[in-house]
Amino acid sequence: MHTNVNELFDNLWQNYLTVTPSADKIHTLLGEQNGKDIINDHIALRTFNIEKVNLAKLSAHFEALGYKDCGDYDFVAKKLKAKHFEHPNTELPKVFISELLVEEFPQNVQTIIHKMVDQISIDAVTADNFPYSGTHWKISHAEYQLLLEESEYAAWMAAWGYRANHFTVSINQLSQYSTIEEVNEKLKASGFVLNSAGGEIKGSAEVLLEQSSTMADSAVTNFSDGDFTIPSCFYEFALRYPLPSGELYTGFVAASADKIFESTNVKG
Repeated sequence: MHTNVNELFDNLWQNYLTVTPSADKIHTLLGEQNGKDIINDHIALRTFNIEKVNLAKLSAHFEALGYKDCGDYDFVAKKLKAKHFEHPNTELPKVFISELLVEEFPQNVQTIIHKMVDQISIDAVTADNFPYSGTHWKISHAEYQLLLEESEYAAWMAAWGYRANHFTVSINQLSQYSTIEEVNEKLKASGFVLNSAGGEIKGSAEVLLEQSSTMADSAVTNFSDGDFTIPSCFYEFALRYPLPSGELYTGFVAASADKIFESTNVKG
């Protein structure tokens, strides 16, 4: 496993950019005039609750670098569970990891998912690059479509595998923008399409977190029966509000995250 946390995030970022070219453009768009880089609030990773690759196996890569489990989340409608992890160095991004509850799906979906996971070597799961190792399997476009009918999340995993599903700009750290509305307007004026599921802004000052996100880029991925262009990854924006103590809230709001998941939806 990685011994250098910055190296892990650099690799995750470079891997993410290969299928999310808009993130580079947004980085430039929102970037600071004085050369100060954008601060990443959190990244999100996806997996299945199959023991070989479950949430604990993925989080081990971050826990080995000092990350601690700081919260549990349930997404009943999407059949997901999630946790978020924080590092004692608060300048490091939070990590949000979710896992699909495979046994809650029809048998044909379970069969495809198990077929994929069976092709991952045990050694691959503990290798340095596992969090950004992509797919370890080949499935057909027809199987992807079948998964898509049951779970956008499962279909995304089948197509893209292990990589950051999104990075997140910390609006609190931007010197030129102080509200999420300003960021959203700038993005829309520059031609980016925002996720409007549940409204463009998810959350509120009352729940101490406001989030918005672009709709995922499209990228070409290779199925066993050819190359197809499908939704890849997206970029998120988060504004956090202070707790009574004055410290910024560091958790996540399940109702908001539920809608953020829809940024990779194929159906607009």
